[in-house]
Amino acid sequence: MSRSEPYETKSDAAYRQVRDRILAGELEPGAVIRQRELALRIGISTTPLREALRRLKSEGLVELDAHRDARVSPLRAEEARDLLEVRRSLDPLAAALAADRRTHEDIRALRAAAEELVPLPTRAGAEQLAAHRRFHSALYRASHNDLLTETLDGLWDKADRYRRLALRTDRGQAARDQKAREHEALVECVVRGDSARAADIMRRHIDTSLGATAVRQLGEPATGGGGSAAVEQAGTGAGAGAGTTGAGAGAGARTTGPRA
Repeated sequence: MSRSEPYETKSDAAYRQVRDRILAGELEPGAVIRQRELALRIGISTTPLREALRRLKSEGLVELDAHRDARVSPLRAEEARDLLEVRRSLDPLAAALAADRRTHEDIRALRAAAEELVPLPTRAGAEQLAAHRRFHSALYRASHNDLLTETLDGLWDKADRYRRLALRTDRGQAARDQKAREHEALVECVVRGDSARAADIMRRHIDTSLGATAVRQLGEPATGGGGSAAVEQAGTGAGAGAGTTGAGAGAGARTTGPRA
């Protein structure tokens, strides 16, 4: 291990592994966590595992009772709604800042991530979900707001369990095609520097997201518009050159060139 790499304690390793299993759905919502059995599987004692479970409890992923029994936190309509409401505010902000502040390197990273995207099928695999995360992470990083990026990355993790719930229902090809158009339009708006339209498309993207579907499945109304007008106005020319204005910029839309 190099000096630049942080040392990972057994508790850290247990935290990471259990968290990954919860977010990937291997440990399902409401499932009892058999600590002795899980510790053996991970290859540690129960002491660092209990420390990891306390950390996961603070994140809302695990429930612990007085007898030290542990179970994966169930999916809750209120949490799904809360996540959706916060993302509805912060994701459009990140998209607008990305359009204002993106560099040439940000544009390359965003385009590369977009090329890996495929519409998520029912029961999407881990790599397909990871590709969508890489796309949104590339857009978040282009905002050049570290606190915003860190916050949205954390929200993405918490929302993953709800995405998997929503993916159990087939959304249909039309809905998947619409998501693909939204991704293309987001890239175009960021490249073009059109912050207002980037925010608008991202807001609609969140309003019709898997998170919004999960809210409805769990019994909470998911408010917000889900139309495609903004996407159609933006066009699908994700390959447009950096700093160009393009016909889809719209009257009065402010566009800027990328930073060096």
